[in-house]
Amino acid sequence: MMLACHAIFSAYGFWLPNDPRGSWSDFVRRWELFRYGGPATKVSARRSLARAEHDAAARLAAKAALKYPPVSFTGRQARAIGTAFGRAASESAYAIHACAILPEHVHVVVARHRRPFERIVGHLKARATQVLRAENLHPLAAHRRADGSLPTPWGRRGWYVYLDTPQAVRRAIRYVEQNPIREGKPPQRWKFVVGYGIA
Repeated sequence: MMLACHAIFSAYGFWLPNDPRGSWSDFVRRWELFRYGGPATKVSARRSLARAEHDAAARLAAKAALKYPPVSFTGRQARAIGTAFGRAASESAYAIHACAILPEHVHVVVARHRRPFERIVGHLKARATQVLRAENLHPLAAHRRADGSLPTPWGRRGWYVYLDTPQAVRRAIRYVEQNPIREGKPPQRWKFVVGYGIA
């Protein structure tokens, strides 16, 4: 039985659909991105590809072809995102067992819920975008469209690892808690994170 999910979702421009390490996308929407990076590099790997050998120059050239600059959240923006995640968790009674909000991506471990995990992540992203706008912290505020709307600060999809044993859940929680430390940042403590209580 599935107990929880380790979801990873990125800021806009962090992991492109044609990243040379592979992606979870089937299609490259922008011609400029296709031109520099080629077609989508769909993979089905369930392990992280972040440290895989690849052509870093090709990846950076493709990023330069993005419509907007890649997003990298500041500390203030990360705090606003955390506030938003807490609101979403409270609104829908999500049990979030671990969370790491990093400059270019987010890790969460979320307990099984009546909603699909993809919808939970969509809810988290939507609330975060609302709070970033309300606090004048939206990272793409300088790129307002003619209709007044702002581009999303988030990548389109995420990566989902479904956890079906208590050991797997605890392992994912440890991984997420250690993520900021591996990037040379302090540990993160969020009020909305609830302990995992299965013995």
